[in-house]
Amino acid sequence: MGKRTKSRSAAERQTYNVEAEWTEADLALLEELKKAESLLPDDAPRALLSVRLSVLTDDTTSPVRQELDLRIKAREMGCRVVGVASDLNVSATKVPPWKRKQLGDWLNNRAPEFDALLFWKLDRFVRRLSDLSTMIDWCLKYGKNLVSKHDSIDLTTTAGKIMVTIIGGIAEIEAANTSTRVASLWDYAKTQKEWIIGKPTYGYMTDEDENGKLTLVFDPTAYKALHWSRRMALRGVSARRQVKVLKRAELVTQGLTPSTQLRRLKNPGLMGYRVEEDKNGGQRRSKLILGKDGRPIKIAEPIFTEEEYETLQAALTMRAKGQPARQPGGATKFLGVLICKDCETHMTVQNTTNKFGTYKYLRCGACKSGGLGAPNPDEIYNRLVEDVLSAIGDFPVQTREYAQGAEARKEVKRLEESVAYYMKELEPGGRFAKTRFTREQAEETLDKLIAELGAIDPETTQDRWVNVHNGKTFRERWEDGGMEAMAADLVRVGIKCEVSRNKIPKVRAPEVHLRLLVPKDVRERLILKEDDFAARF
Repeated sequence: MGKRTKSRSAAERQTYNVEAEWTEADLALLEELKKAESLLPDDAPRALLSVRLSVLTDDTTSPVRQELDLRIKAREMGCRVVGVASDLNVSATKVPPWKRKQLGDWLNNRAPEFDALLFWKLDRFVRRLSDLSTMIDWCLKYGKNLVSKHDSIDLTTTAGKIMVTIIGGIAEIEAANTSTRVASLWDYAKTQKEWIIGKPTYGYMTDEDENGKLTLVFDPTAYKALHWSRRMALRGVSARRQVKVLKRAELVTQGLTPSTQLRRLKNPGLMGYRVEEDKNGGQRRSKLILGKDGRPIKIAEPIFTEEEYETLQAALTMRAKGQPARQPGGATKFLGVLICKDCETHMTVQNTTNKFGTYKYLRCGACKSGGLGAPNPDEIYNRLVEDVLSAIGDFPVQTREYAQGAEARKEVKRLEESVAYYMKELEPGGRFAKTRFTREQAEETLDKLIAELGAIDPETTQDRWVNVHNGKTFRERWEDGGMEAMAADLVRVGIKCEVSRNKIPKVRAPEVHLRLLVPKDVRERLILKEDDFAARF
């Protein structure tokens, strides 16, 4: 087994593998704690351990130490550990508990499986007071407890609730101070001619000069792609076509989209100026940052001269004038549901313009020229709606709700204690065995108690999810919400519709066939699951 290292380079601190940190002593202690757990009664409280770390440095507590300390704390509380939600390389300031990969799954989907949530220290759990308040509300709603190894936090007491709010406020102040320092650094860096921090404009990359200072230099591959794209734009070639050719030439990543390509070509940073994101208008755009003299701040050699950049923008603007206005709800309805049978890519609405007008067609993404264009998208939408309503429209709308078993467990315990009491007192020498009358009365009461105990469904004594029918069918739900509501449900459930197009001799439009693909567990998938944290996203 390897030993923990005490010094780590900056590169090593970017990622962290917890398995490499366990020593022989740690594993021995872990085994000892698990043996102690096995002696706990079956009804012992269940504990979920939350372990988090942004980056491992010499001053931080490793995930291994956090987990072992929390297991010791669970043993002291008489709790059985049912899971460890380990979220490493995750910032508590940026990512709240319910959005973390492992802890979020427990909170959103596995709440019935634990009774208490243990964490090492409050700043290892949350860094924002609003996040802490959300978690307190969630725990109170679902009957969970929050416990910290190093803070006086216990939601079962009023003092604990007050303490957790005070400590959370302190953690938020510390996070705000850090955020202020980072924001100040960014504000300072924006005004400098030297490159200090941040992600360079596409087309540039960072390098060190002879004095060891960071500078911006051309990225050879991106430089080549940008100049080729400019030449194509001046010829009137669409961004979609540019992207296809660039991907084929392996000058860009396969994830590049036409919108990203246009955003890159419209970035004034290509002239070597410092830019920042323009957050107004709802679209991602870059704008120039002006210096104290009111002029753009030059930070690198230009990829395009000002004349080259202006002619490029004029060409892009000229082509954009011929494009139809963007539809608020998106050009394609049921996007992600309609797929091509041949290439299995999404069907999208594309416009074809000729001297007779503009026509809409449903085309795929991988077949040659988008395959045979399916005209009349609205007709295909209506056919899809009919198929969906026929297949699942009469299914009941059910919502997943959380049912706690605490009251049922309390009632079971009361009945068991009462049964045990009457059985004991009915034995020879007991208080109910003295006379015939008291015996008969006690036996009658005992039979009643046993019947009540037998009538309780064991499932109701457990915390669990239950599905509740709200009285509507999905047909009624979609009549109220329209195609948008239906499309959202189909995407959520994973229902697809294969579109096949067959050429008909001497007929321009192809014959279109639809085949609905419904998962076998569609009833389970259709259940609506309330998102307790939706308002916090």
